[in-house]
Amino acid sequence: MRQLFDGELSVRLWWVILNKIQVIYYLLLSGPKVRKQVVLDGPRSCGKSIMLAMLVHWARDEGWLVLYVPRGWEWTHGGYFYKNPQTGLWDTPLQAENVLKARSLFDMDFLKYNESRLRELPCQILDPIPLGEGAGIGYMKGVDSKEIPEGSTLYDLVQMGIQQTHAAVSAVVRLRKELSLVKDIPVLIAIDQYNNWFTFSEYEEPVTIRSCRPVHSRELTMVNAFRSMMHDEMMVGAFSHSTAVGKLRKDLPDVPVDARFNLPRYNIDEAATVCHYYLRQRLVSREVFTEENWKKVYYLSNGNGVEMRSLVPLMR
Repeated sequence: MRQLFDGELSVRLWWVILNKIQVIYYLLLSGPKVRKQVVLDGPRSCGKSIMLAMLVHWARDEGWLVLYVPRGWEWTHGGYFYKNPQTGLWDTPLQAENVLKARSLFDMDFLKYNESRLRELPCQILDPIPLGEGAGIGYMKGVDSKEIPEGSTLYDLVQMGIQQTHAAVSAVVRLRKELSLVKDIPVLIAIDQYNNWFTFSEYEEPVTIRSCRPVHSRELTMVNAFRSMMHDEMMVGAFSHSTAVGKLRKDLPDVPVDARFNLPRYNIDEAATVCHYYLRQRLVSREVFTEENWKKVYYLSNGNGVEMRSLVPLMR
């Protein structure tokens, strides 16, 4: 991989990438008004998800405790779900297990990247964890909660949710509360496809024999615990226009009014760097690659990164 990123061109490519991530860094830490909550919005394929992923990578390298959800859509679709009689919200135990378990394919292995820090942080809330239904196996007989021993760490809490499906949802909700109490190290909550949490989920509640009521995402226990930005923790969400959510209103519930930031498409200098990088990677032959042709690609795509990637090999 290192061979792909040497030389002047690669330095220019990394300049494009760093230029994008500096936008978030400025908003969060260096602007005239320090923001702790940001929602990345903008045109389709303008780089919202990759910017969020780069921010997560940077925060991990800096020693932050990061909870990264690269696919918020999965929290509202698929798997087993049931209505918790104690809370009136809908529990999704399979999704809870996926949050806690290793899923390195999507770079969201919570334990892998945070294990050392989780082992050092003690649980500050020692109330028993309520037990719900296990995925497809119902409730435990005669047991409705699980004690958290004194001296337990956040690592123990996560392991409890992984090892016992009945405690998975409650463990994720308790983890959210514990993260808000962490003061020794910086904490970042990063949610991609965040806009999926402001519309209806895939789930339905039977109303009559012939009708069902769609369940809104805010009625899901885990979404309800993580969606709000009305707190003092660092939280960044990115909208995704590939999940067909539709256009949301500007003033979202539980989100600060000034949190949304519109991410621009490539400008012409960034497009030039990216197109020359594609040339180096032999996506297009040197015989047809001219300044006129790559500028045509830029103007045809209006700076859309995905469209530029698909148009460059079609140069003639």
